[in-house]
Amino acid sequence: MNALASPFDALAGSYDEEFTRTDLGQRLRNAVWRHLDAAFGAGERVLELGCGTGEDAFHLAARGVEVVATDASAAMVAETERKGRAAGLESLVTARVLSFEELHAAAPSLGTFDGAFSDFGALNCSGDVSAVAKAMGDVLSPGSPLLLVVMGPWVPWEWGWFLRRGEPALAFRRLARGGVPWRGLTVTYPSPRRLTSTFSPWFRRRRLAALGALLPPSYAAASVAPRTLAFLDRWERRLEGTPPLAWLADHYLLALERR
Repeated sequence: MNALASPFDALAGSYDEEFTRTDLGQRLRNAVWRHLDAAFGAGERVLELGCGTGEDAFHLAARGVEVVATDASAAMVAETERKGRAAGLESLVTARVLSFEELHAAAPSLGTFDGAFSDFGALNCSGDVSAVAKAMGDVLSPGSPLLLVVMGPWVPWEWGWFLRRGEPALAFRRLARGGVPWRGLTVTYPSPRRLTSTFSPWFRRRRLAALGALLPPSYAAASVAPRTLAFLDRWERRLEGTPPLAWLADHYLLALERR
């Protein structure tokens, strides 16, 4: 296991309780699933990068999609395997410990896929996104979709939240040149334009959508009433593809297609 996995090992046991099963987490997950459902169908073979506890993989597997779910964290992969057995979906979800740094070398052994995706900022933890882009070009055939949910650099919600608390360093942390250190990792926040450019030798852009522009970041969700969350969610889904909303969101979804 890659040493970079250790921060996420510590989060594996609590991730679903602290995010997936929350009101905000369910709303954001459902928004992503609408895009995944449109991109991938029953009988297809799909690669997931940074699977976490496997929620997205099991959603697709329940629709008949075969998923190879990878993560750098052995604890996250173990949780995915446990949930797969409990759900009876282990035949459709294969979980594997694999970091972004190992992806290019592993590409020949992975075979080919009908599509791939990465959710909720996993790609932000990659030390070399261009190597990930090349690896995806190697394992996806022409016309295959690649969906990336990434944390962006400009988040007014975050600016306002931390400035009100007198913490400007946290408010503008995503703008730090070279990324932000976090538990032994360096987290970077590429803009939609920069990420599209990195993948452009192998992929063309098809869609850009906001996830968390009107909705708050997870650390602020407890301060927002459930009815207000529902209202913000409804309008964000209506406007998610309207510029410049995706550029100002906690996460954005970049849908690409293999050239």
